[in-house]
Amino acid sequence: MNMHQILRLSSILRSAISIQLRRNIGFSAVVFNKAKELDPVQKLFVDKIREYTTKSKQAGGPVDAGPEFQKDMNESLARLQRAYGEGDLTKFPEFKFEEPNFEETPK
Repeated sequence: MNMHQILRLSSILRSAISIQLRRNIGFSAVVFNKAKELDPVQKLFVDKIREYTTKSKQAGGPVDAGPEFQKDMNESLARLQRAYGEGDLTKFPEFKFEEPNFEETPK
């Protein structure tokens, strides 16, 4: 009888330790990744993204886009304008929803 209780207690203890170790290892991995320096390939990738962001802000649009890009963009906008009607297609649409009237009307 005592052996059965010891085995059950050891199973519970083993489960609790296993959960605690998984939590600690998961947390440690996050902290370790933040603390260590980036992989050289990751660092190069992040640097290129930052460089593109600054160039994009300076250019006010796509980087290194030539006149053919602007021509294609204008043609596409004209085609969409003909297909879908009026409005500025370069901006996100503004939606205006009316509040529904939930008052009961007499019958």
